[in-house]
Amino acid sequence: MNQAFIPYLQRWQLVPDGKAFETHSSLLMPVSYHGLPAMLKIAREQEEKFGNLLMCWWQGDGAARVLAWHDDAILLERAMGNASLAQMARNGEDAQATEILCQAIAKLHAPRIEPFPALIPLHQWFNSLWPAAQAHGGMLRLSATAAAELLTSPREQGVLHGDIHHDNVLDFAERGWLAIDPKRLYGERGFDYANIFCNPNYGTATDPDLFHRRVRQVCALAGLERNRLLQWILAWAGLSAAWFLEEGETADIDFRVAELAARALGIALPQGDPGFILPVIERP
Repeated sequence: MNQAFIPYLQRWQLVPDGKAFETHSSLLMPVSYHGLPAMLKIAREQEEKFGNLLMCWWQGDGAARVLAWHDDAILLERAMGNASLAQMARNGEDAQATEILCQAIAKLHAPRIEPFPALIPLHQWFNSLWPAAQAHGGMLRLSATAAAELLTSPREQGVLHGDIHHDNVLDFAERGWLAIDPKRLYGERGFDYANIFCNPNYGTATDPDLFHRRVRQVCALAGLERNRLLQWILAWAGLSAAWFLEEGETADIDFRVAELAARALGIALPQGDPGFILPVIERP
């Protein structure tokens, strides 16, 4: 057992209830908390720590309920349902999965009485896209142009989850479908719907017919303008691709989704690189 768990197991009188595991940003362990199934999560990055605070702020409304919190660690109710949005999407139930995702986003976006401090402006979140567009051109340049246009004319701004996808909205049985792992952003609500389109896998995300059906469905459920949503998809797919390239990885899904969005917008795909000028984005 990683020694980092021990202080929190003792503090909250937790009983290990499964094998601990880790992600690039967190340590996690299924535990029992006064007889209830829970998940102990210890953040290893600053962004994850702020995400824990946002989970507290939502107070279990649209997100997993926080049972305890201290320093780098958070104790969450554990998702005990058997369903998976990723499996649903792969098994011919993508429309149902998309509806659940849209409902989850709407709950998270609902107005709250208390403001949340220390949010990251959405334009700051896109910082990796501008140099990537200059360095690589092509589709990244189209994504950067769309992002610059969106970020300089924001609409309907509020607190954003920042990383909504099929594996970050889980089945909590009688509590319904709830979100985990937020990124505590502030910006236009349409952004939170874009990542749906890059998930859950290549075959699903890059199917043209499915892509266009998703666009129609999300626009109808979320009350978004078609072209505005497509611009967010194009912008987000480029940003995601830029992050993958920074890590030396491929971004096949992201580039293909960006292409589908650009075609749907009637944008000519890149034939050359006429140059990209960094946008000037005023701080709100």
